[in-house]
Amino acid sequence: MDHAALLALFDRDLREGARPDGPGDARVERAGAVVRQTAAAPGYSCVLWSDLDEDTADAVIAEQIAHYTRLGLKFEWKLYGHDRPTDLGQRLRAAGFAPGPQETLMIGRISELTLDAGPPRGVRFVPVTDARGVELVAAVHEKAFGEDSSWLRGELLARLAAGPDTVVAVVALAGDEPVSAGRMELVPGTRFAGLWGGGTVEAWRGRGIYRALVAHRARTAAARGHDHLRVDASDRSRPILERLGFTPLTSTTPYVYTPCSGG
Repeated sequence: MDHAALLALFDRDLREGARPDGPGDARVERAGAVVRQTAAAPGYSCVLWSDLDEDTADAVIAEQIAHYTRLGLKFEWKLYGHDRPTDLGQRLRAAGFAPGPQETLMIGRISELTLDAGPPRGVRFVPVTDARGVELVAAVHEKAFGEDSSWLRGELLARLAAGPDTVVAVVALAGDEPVSAGRMELVPGTRFAGLWGGGTVEAWRGRGIYRALVAHRARTAAARGHDHLRVDASDRSRPILERLGFTPLTSTTPYVYTPCSGG
């Protein structure tokens, strides 16, 4: 499958045809020229896909701001490098959105990936199935990324409680110390599984744990009937993923809008 066809499949299955990303009250709807998810805080509200041009973009942006502001919700417009119009990012900034770090959308066909990596000596992978495991994942997230992980605790607990069909999480332990973790979101009815949150605490980087976590989750995805993986890759993880056989397709940048207090 060439790049254009693969990108079209990704847009169709995971963006225009998106499903709610977790249990609870999240809903996905087609609203004119966009597909958006709306979820009460701390859930994830986001514009997932759009079909805009120079004449329609500003009005549609204003409509989404009005929709989420009425509900008092912060939301993200997930912009991909091939979205139109070409100056959509500039228009979002002009409307009050704050851009986050740009990453690279990478896709891997599981059957073509190099998946022979295992954890280094002294490290074992443990599936996350309960609150204790979620705490270990959250601890890794906070140490690896320097970010509060309250949202991750709540989201992962809710998804695990709803059943294992849409999420898989794993933590890497050195003895009893959590040193790396990652999760995988499964989208039933599509070819794709998504790798998210892969991170290793600084003292344990450079030992192949991330690479082995990718391989572990890829094998799990294949066993669940998915044949492609997607990753929003940072500059740090992109070279590792390319060596494993992932293909960079386009950029992805989160643009976040926070309603003014009282507005």
